[in-house]
Amino acid sequence: MIEANNPSLKSWIEVEENSDFPIQNLPFGIYSTNKKSKRIGVAIGSQILDLYELANAGFLEATGVSANVFESNHLNPFMELGKESTRKVRNRVSQLLRASNTEITSDSRLMKSVLDKHSEATMHLPVQIGDYTDFYSSKEHATNVGTMFRDPDNALLPNWLHIPVGYHGRASSIITTEQPIHRPKGQQKPKDDEPPTFGACKLLDFELEMAFITYNGKELGDSIGVNEAEEYMFGMCLFNDWSARDIQKWEYVPLGPFLAKNFASSMSPWIVTMDALEPFRCETPKQDPKPFEYLQFSGKKSFDIKLEMYIQPENGAENCVTKTNYKHMYWNQSQQLAHHSVNGCNIKCGDMMGSGTISGPTPDSYGSMLELSWKGTKPLKLSDGSERKFLLDGDTVIERGYCQNNDLRIGFGEVRTKILPAK
Repeated sequence: MIEANNPSLKSWIEVEENSDFPIQNLPFGIYSTNKKSKRIGVAIGSQILDLYELANAGFLEATGVSANVFESNHLNPFMELGKESTRKVRNRVSQLLRASNTEITSDSRLMKSVLDKHSEATMHLPVQIGDYTDFYSSKEHATNVGTMFRDPDNALLPNWLHIPVGYHGRASSIITTEQPIHRPKGQQKPKDDEPPTFGACKLLDFELEMAFITYNGKELGDSIGVNEAEEYMFGMCLFNDWSARDIQKWEYVPLGPFLAKNFASSMSPWIVTMDALEPFRCETPKQDPKPFEYLQFSGKKSFDIKLEMYIQPENGAENCVTKTNYKHMYWNQSQQLAHHSVNGCNIKCGDMMGSGTISGPTPDSYGSMLELSWKGTKPLKLSDGSERKFLLDGDTVIERGYCQNNDLRIGFGEVRTKILPAK
């Protein structure tokens, strides 16, 4: 067992029950305050531990990581050091935060300098994302979409059960929590027998996803094996891959998503390490037909992560519109990375791999408005009496996720995005 994951550990920092950030989590992110520039922090309860100040005070010397790595606009310089170094830092932070450890608590001035309240901090995009790939790995989601738009008797395309389907997305428009988006504009073709039109998207949708962030991979021409793939993954975050369904329907043949997707994608600001997720491993759904050898894996490669999406109308209450789970993914993240690199594609530090929309087996576990309202034929009723087929200007969409077993609960925080009118 990884020492920092010990479920019996307690911190000298008070952590509320059901907090996303107990001492067994310790996710990494980038934050600033009125008095501090951007730097790497670790979430613990309602506090943020300042790793730059901690390193300057000499408390991270045993990790071999210099203080200047932690004074950064992104996590990339830290991730460039590789898994051995990032694991050492997490383990050392765990030691320092334990109730039995007095290295920090014995110095009141030090405590004040290394701790900041989450409520007084600004969270920033945690990673400088070089490349972004979005997969399409939920069988339930792919089946629902195929049923709606193609042939219900042949909902999955012939290749879907053989390869983790994906496409190259736009990295520059990935944002983090609290950053609003404007409704996109583009071409649409509402009626098959009429010419296309141009204007603001009318069928704006969320896609409930997760994503993983990579360390440096292998050189161009080499591939990452499915059973070593996690060694190249730093951690995971929540991900909302916005979609303009009416623009998408008109443009996606023959080359797939373009303007319907590249206007924005929202990620949560805290990256939960793969180490912290270790206690929540679970089986991948049965795969039939048997995948090609390079996609065949041993052990449990998926994770039991509970996911929720909320819609909050302007000046209204939050409405939970779906609850699903990452474990429903047909193609797990190790298979995704193995497939991504099997042709020799080189993976770089800070690349992001989106899971694709995560839908469960029941209508209340679908991962998009397209499915929840079944292409607009079954509007959702919110607590204020209004209805949603798709998303309206003024709506705030909130994604949350957490893992929980008999011993432990760790979470990912949230990603919250308000929709503004088209410019």
